[in-house]
Amino acid sequence: MTKIKIITDSTAYITKEYAEKENVTVVPLNYILGDEIGKEPFPGHFRDFFEKLKTTKLFPSTSQPSAGDFFEAFNQAFEEGYESIVAILLSSKLSGTYNSAVLAKNMLDNKRITIIDSLNAAANLKFLVEEAVNMTKDGKTPEEIESHLNKIKKRMHVYLTTDTLEYLSRGGRLSAVQATVGNILNIKPLIELRDGELKLLEKVRGKNKAISAIIEKVPEKVEKIGICHVLDEEYAEKMKLALQEKFPHITITIDELGPVIGSHLGPKGIGICFY
Repeated sequence: MTKIKIITDSTAYITKEYAEKENVTVVPLNYILGDEIGKEPFPGHFRDFFEKLKTTKLFPSTSQPSAGDFFEAFNQAFEEGYESIVAILLSSKLSGTYNSAVLAKNMLDNKRITIIDSLNAAANLKFLVEEAVNMTKDGKTPEEIESHLNKIKKRMHVYLTTDTLEYLSRGGRLSAVQATVGNILNIKPLIELRDGELKLLEKVRGKNKAISAIIEKVPEKVEKIGICHVLDEEYAEKMKLALQEKFPHITITIDELGPVIGSHLGPKGIGICFY
């Protein structure tokens, strides 16, 4: 049986415990907020960043891992005795992370490295990583893993909303005037991750309506659901209860969003990933 190393990036937001238990390597993305420069940490260590974000008018910049970061991760995996590598990464339409990994693979000129553009982020990326981990345990080949994940990712959906339009404005996705008027009118956007890109789907009045609209997007034949949030455990639990009532036989997880993805939504941003 081929010994396969699974590698992902920090926007999968898998826990440190899971990464260590399953020997998954997580290559972190980077962020800069004012004079603070850091690598995106594991879930459980995001609060300080978002509390700082709430008290500043600055907007963080983010950057993908370097080709050197992936080169080091790939080399280390082979040194540890892994025969093949499968790297499952953040959508190439949201970040240069995938391209950095491809460059590192080319530098190594190694055909035992498979790099998958998830076209997703957050819980959906996490779901793909979990599928890959389980398939390695079942003795599947890198080719079988790649084929399976490429089929699943086409059935994945992400819907998000925000507590305030301020952070979409700071990030340049809305004008300051649009954000101000929208906040006064209690407008909440419904944002969809479609074809690997974030797109504004519609606008509704009030957070409860936005969350109800998101829940309505989940089809009856759903297989997995992940609720993603930025410092909004209360609403995440409410959403989970509503979803469990609608889908009693589906396991529903709650996951934190970190600086790279969460900054665009801001504190109290929330959404759902499913396939």
